Amino acid sequence: MTFACAHRGDSSLYRENTLEAIKSAIDKGADVVEIDVHLSSDGEVVVIHDPTLERLWGCAKQVKKLTWSEISPIRTDGYRIPLLREVLELFKGKSSLLMIDMEITEPAVPSVKVVLDSSLPLSQVTWCGNIEAMKLVRSASNEARIWMPWYSLDLPSQSDIEELRPEFLNFNYSLVTTETVQRVHQLGCKVSVWTIQDQPIMRWAAAIGVDSITSDYLESLQITLREEPCLYEGGPRALTEADLDLDAIERVAEILGAWSAMVTTHFDPGAMSFKTNAGDIVTRIDLLIETHVREVIHANFSGHNFVGEEFGGETMPDIPTWYLDPVDGTTNFANRMPWSSFSLALALDRKPLIGVVTHPWLSRVYSARVGKGAKCNGKKITLDGETGTQLSSRIVSTELDAYLPWEGMAQFLDELGKRYCTMRIMGSGTLTLLGVAANHSVGAVISNFSPIDHLAAVIIVSEAGGVVLNEQGKSDLFPVNGGVLCATKGVATELFEIWSSVKK
Repeated sequence: MTFACAHRGDSSLYRENTLEAIKSAIDKGADVVEIDVHLSSDGEVVVIHDPTLERLWGCAKQVKKLTWSEISPIRTDGYRIPLLREVLELFKGKSSLLMIDMEITEPAVPSVKVVLDSSLPLSQVTWCGNIEAMKLVRSASNEARIWMPWYSLDLPSQSDIEELRPEFLNFNYSLVTTETVQRVHQLGCKVSVWTIQDQPIMRWAAAIGVDSITSDYLESLQITLREEPCLYEGGPRALTEADLDLDAIERVAEILGAWSAMVTTHFDPGAMSFKTNAGDIVTRIDLLIETHVREVIHANFSGHNFVGEEFGGETMPDIPTWYLDPVDGTTNFANRMPWSSFSLALALDRKPLIGVVTHPWLSRVYSARVGKGAKCNGKKITLDGETGTQLSSRIVSTELDAYLPWEGMAQFLDELGKRYCTMRIMGSGTLTLLGVAANHSVGAVISNFSPIDHLAAVIIVSEAGGVVLNEQGKSDLFPVNGGVLCATKGVATELFEIWSSVKK
């Protein structure tokens, strides 16, 4: 059974951390209700998340610099800030657990004292947050139920576990995979994840065996858990396009794109490893993203096939197939150069259907569904016709063939130079092609098309109004072999002629 944990109470419907939000979550049968605490200047344990009252209560002062008599009269939209001892009363005679979260150490011991002084059983309260605070909680109570925070892809040592004796390890969900859950269970602990807001990701977390999921959207989470989700393990199967819920698929792909951007920009790439040679590298973030994407797809859609940069796969006839490069431009990423991307596309029998590309360093998620147009962060995009009618003073991009120039690349540069057109090589084939749709360039050439790296980008370019050509000059979003050219309509013919003239 997976717990439904209401984040700061029923916070999608009521103001977070208020009595109304907490009571609503209890009444709806939340397994766990999470709240946050701070100390007032006179030592009262106040239920509030932020260190100041500014965001929700219109007062820029810090909680720790105000007395309870100064805090208690504050009202906004009929809500007020409660004390921990008031919240404890709501749980008496109820089945919900109370989770007391704290980001600093100061409230730890006073909070334990408030709980011990109440008539609520200590077994109905759990503790999480700052790890030093959890050590203080453990020192204050040998029976306290601790949910140990953990912020690393590397799991805690046995000695870490023995010191706190946690019931749960509490992760940001981005750090968790099926393997993580299994390894934590082997340590004798359960797994909690925060904070999941979308049903497809809730479904994934339950499917991989997570023991508690925290969300602002309690009812949505409860509905999802009643489905009893599981990972599809039946293998790829033949489906028609009519069998596919493309609205749901597009939504999941966009969610994964936004998630990948967050992971790429917030997590350190760590040490790089070599695959085929020193120019072909991988980081643990590449592996994490591909693992997560595959798991989410298999938790939400049955019978789909996968071809990924890190774990391989192959195209199969009559089977919807996903093509993924979790970090295109890994060399840039591993060297801390902010120019890499995420590429995810779905096709059926080489017919492209959906593409998502992220530019995490610009906080952009590009997406397209064939026949439905292209979007950036949910807003429709189209090519700028006025800036895409000539090569002079414009940019055309290309990429190396792996880590070497492609044959004819020097001549390609020369021919562009004769037209006062500048060439760019940035290190991500996905972003190179996408640049046409993003109005960053008027054209782009890739010498060797790969659906893993390039399919999503060419779908987006085409749906934004660009031209996509194979080496024979035919409109083609999924070339069987050879390279691919993307361009604005105004320069496509001229750029293709240049490309054709220099190829060997």
